[in-house]
Amino acid sequence: MLTYSFENIGKESIYEYLYKCIKKDIIEGRLVKGEHLPSKRTLAVNLGISTITVENSYGQLMSEGYIYSVPKKGYYVSDISGVARIKPVKYEVPEITAKKKTGYKSDLSSNRTDPGSFPFATWAKLMRRVITDRQDDLMKISPGEGTWELRKAIAMHLASFRDMKVTPGQIIIGAGTEYMYSLLIQLLGRDKVYCVEDPGYSKIARIYASNNVKFCYAGMDDEGMKPEAVRECMADIVHISPTHHYPTGITMPVSRRFELLAWANEKPDRYIIEDDYDSEFRMTGKTIPTMKSIDISEKVIYMNTFSRTLTPTIRISYMVLPPHLAATYQEKLDFYACTVSNFEQYALAAFIEEGYFEKHLNRMRLYYTKQREAVLSVLKEEPFKCVGRVREADSGLHFILELNTLLSDNEVKRKLEAEGIHINALSEYYHNNTDEYSHSFVISYSDMKIENFRIACSKMSELTPL
Repeated sequence: MLTYSFENIGKESIYEYLYKCIKKDIIEGRLVKGEHLPSKRTLAVNLGISTITVENSYGQLMSEGYIYSVPKKGYYVSDISGVARIKPVKYEVPEITAKKKTGYKSDLSSNRTDPGSFPFATWAKLMRRVITDRQDDLMKISPGEGTWELRKAIAMHLASFRDMKVTPGQIIIGAGTEYMYSLLIQLLGRDKVYCVEDPGYSKIARIYASNNVKFCYAGMDDEGMKPEAVRECMADIVHISPTHHYPTGITMPVSRRFELLAWANEKPDRYIIEDDYDSEFRMTGKTIPTMKSIDISEKVIYMNTFSRTLTPTIRISYMVLPPHLAATYQEKLDFYACTVSNFEQYALAAFIEEGYFEKHLNRMRLYYTKQREAVLSVLKEEPFKCVGRVREADSGLHFILELNTLLSDNEVKRKLEAEGIHINALSEYYHNNTDEYSHSFVISYSDMKIENFRIACSKMSELTPL
């Protein structure tokens, strides 16, 4: 007769404890295959528990295959010899700890946005309205490309702001550009060679590498990615940010854009991925037209995100496919579910359609213009005029500071970090980081405290020659 003690079972239920005891006896061979188990009533009386408790324990053991029942005969132990032969393997689980805070007094290369600039009140109002008015829609599965309302709103925004005539059917919504890149790889093919800018945003190359596709680096000059470098690496797909390159800040002139479009037109499977990540924040002059707007051969795939205009944590990005690729997407990738919740999609659609997004952009342009002027004015102050020369400050939310120093980039970084100041050197963004004496540094000012920048300039001035 099976006998178990229930004195020290803690918070565990009696039926679960009994189930575990019998299961252990079966696994460890004390109960062998074909052995007849006590009836529910007999075992309940022996253990001093209810019949229902035993029935629940037996039921769980049956559902997992440890025992089976024979009508009018009772319960028997199953044959689990295959399980018994499996030896437990111990794996070392790496300890996961929270990332240490940097503790920097000043981060000159952070791309954070000012928390006070996000329109929380408006966003909360729209979310409440969406929850109230769209309850049926919120319970429906969103199309893989995203809700029609958001895609229509984005198409309207692109027409008025970027002079792009696109249809909602060409737009794909996704949670972050990293996800969109993975979709593009599946759409365009893993057998293609993808070309990225050098220097450039390192995460793009890492995404291609993690997707096991071939990619190469193409060098740049003062006009952007060099077409001859693209040809040399036998690329099929070119990934560029022509309106405002990160990190150099270069704006590609129209002549170079047409050169790359001509390259793409030489073969049917060549395409250009245009990353327009912070085109909304051009501080002087008119907004630069997109490559997509001058493409008449369906060669440009346009990508953008709301991470810069709203907040990095909103994780809503989109891409505009040429019509023939949009049709191919429907055929090949329509089974994917949209990675952005309906709640956020409907709220953002209303935010754009009702003019809140345009007002927000105008307000942020004014804010960032004043922020940029305040940052640049510090470099004009008498103690800091010797620090260096500013380049590429007319667009986007960063500029290049050519530091007046004889120290290497690594030495500059090390000395500033000792003072609690973080800064990224332009040389860090090159594929082969050999130019450690470039003396050019990336200054991002979107969430910079002016007094912190003044302190940082004081420390940088100490690195300049007398």
